[in-house]
Amino acid sequence: MIAFILQRLLQGIAVMLVVGFIAFSLFNFVGDPVSLMLPPEATQADRQAMRTSLGLDKPFYQQFVTFVENALHGNFGISLRLGRPVSTLLVERLPATLELAMTAALIALVAGIPIGVYTALRRDSWFARALLTTSLVGVSLPNFLIGIFLILIFAVWLGVLPSFGRGDTVAIGAWTTGFLTTSGLKALILPAVTLSFFPLTLIMRLVRAEMLEVLRTDYIKFARARGLSDRSVHFRHALKNTLVPVITIAGLQLGGIIAFAIITEQVFQWPGMGLLFIQAVQFADIPVMAAYLCLIGLIFVVINLVVDMLYYLVDPRLRIERAAAGGH
Repeated sequence: MIAFILQRLLQGIAVMLVVGFIAFSLFNFVGDPVSLMLPPEATQADRQAMRTSLGLDKPFYQQFVTFVENALHGNFGISLRLGRPVSTLLVERLPATLELAMTAALIALVAGIPIGVYTALRRDSWFARALLTTSLVGVSLPNFLIGIFLILIFAVWLGVLPSFGRGDTVAIGAWTTGFLTTSGLKALILPAVTLSFFPLTLIMRLVRAEMLEVLRTDYIKFARARGLSDRSVHFRHALKNTLVPVITIAGLQLGGIIAFAIITEQVFQWPGMGLLFIQAVQFADIPVMAAYLCLIGLIFVVINLVVDMLYYLVDPRLRIERAAAGGH
């Protein structure tokens, strides 16, 4: 187990170095930071002094090493647009993004798994066919279009939910949450449902396909031959083995939800990291863009590590294969 974790950690470090290099390259290939930070009337001497203070006069590899060292300490510089430390901006926006992403992931899991099981066990019923047809909408339509439809129905026509913003929040130390206020909960519903639509349909269809595959296996036929009830066969034997690949997909989808919340946050003006990133792109705020890429990369690496460990614990075949490889 320790060797398995160390191997994954080394792979994660390699991935983070690649992501860090891409983020660092933004400073060199997306505009000149000196031109962005100084007024047009600045002299050549001012520009040279600024380049020296930023370390831009050093060789490329030295600049990258300095960037990595600063990133390890959470120092990504000052936002060119807001004039504040980038790390402070991300810490302020992180609760909103995580709150939205976790709620969307919970909706996708709580709804996707039962619906997938139902459509597998009752695949010939009209309701199961209707659910499968509806799932094509989640796979086919982009998030922003689904969000606009929901705003049109629930905010414009019915007027029961807000169309933008986060609502009232409560500060718990450095963390802010909208779970403890009525307006915060109302504001969370539409963006969370919008963001959960694609992973929900993906998990539903995956569970259905895996469930149908497992129900055709010999050990399920043997369980039925032993006289076990349908409930026991379906939920104690079939569902348990169905969820093994779902763990991987669900974990990767959680990272995707956090990373691709950008569009949903833009549609609903949700004050999270995604909206901050969009505004940074529009202004060419390179420090914010670089920090966002590194943070999202770190989130993906951590989630993948957790998913690999869960997969290792849930699926005994991996432990047996690794033990056999170690014996040889």
